[in-house]
Amino acid sequence: MNLHQPNAQLYIPDGAPEDEALTRTTYLAIGAHQDDLEIMAIDGILDAFGQPDKWFTGVVVTNGAGSPRAGVYAHYTDEDMRRVRVLEQKKAAFIGEYAAQFLLDYPSSAVKDPGNLQPVDDLIAILRATRPEIVYTHNPADKHDTHIGIVIKTLAAIRSLPKEERPRKLYGCEVWRDLDWMTDEDKVAFDVSRYENLQLALVTVFDSQISGGKRYDLATMGRRRANATYYASHATDMADLMDFAMDLTPLIEDDAMDIQEYVARLLQRFTDDVLERLRKML
Repeated sequence: MNLHQPNAQLYIPDGAPEDEALTRTTYLAIGAHQDDLEIMAIDGILDAFGQPDKWFTGVVVTNGAGSPRAGVYAHYTDEDMRRVRVLEQKKAAFIGEYAAQFLLDYPSSAVKDPGNLQPVDDLIAILRATRPEIVYTHNPADKHDTHIGIVIKTLAAIRSLPKEERPRKLYGCEVWRDLDWMTDEDKVAFDVSRYENLQLALVTVFDSQISGGKRYDLATMGRRRANATYYASHATDMADLMDFAMDLTPLIEDDAMDIQEYVARLLQRFTDDVLERLRKML
């Protein structure tokens, strides 16, 4: 596969031939940074783990050069961090038994530039090669600009495909803003209670972030546990761990639908729910 960045990589953990590795994909996750996939797309990773007929493929679009660093990594250059982050992502792909892992090696500035269509071209090529049933990406209410850029470019890539070649589902997932605020009727709740040891391993492999001062391991598992407990106020827990997502499928079914208007409707339903609860008590 021809990708735009000269240092872009495709890693296949089990050494399968490229065509075989990619066409077996059932779940595809498109994330901005190394470790985003393991935080936001754990539903697909777990569902495919150990299953001969289900496979997870990951795409990390940026190169990780601008990552925060401390401790043993404090004096690492951007190039050093790029190498470390790539290696960590490959370790996660091996542990999680991914079908394949793409590392597209773009600077964050390219993702945030609406006029740069090279990442879109790469994503189109990956989507055509993998033909996934389900795609996970960032949610459009995230507070990280690079994550928002990924949502927009992912949507553009999918919309460029004929309807019959598009995934069945597109989910926008939690990373730099959780989705607990969405009404229960609107949010997608994934039960991710299984393989807790695997989940921990997938997040803790990113030592450059954890040792660098960001406890993503504790925060990610804590959020999943909190989601499960606080999901329903008048019922016992239905799961030990939960991830929430925004269903973006309508945006790939109707190309005329505006993503800003779509999110605005979800925000309005949240506003209406809050105000109605207050109104009833006044």
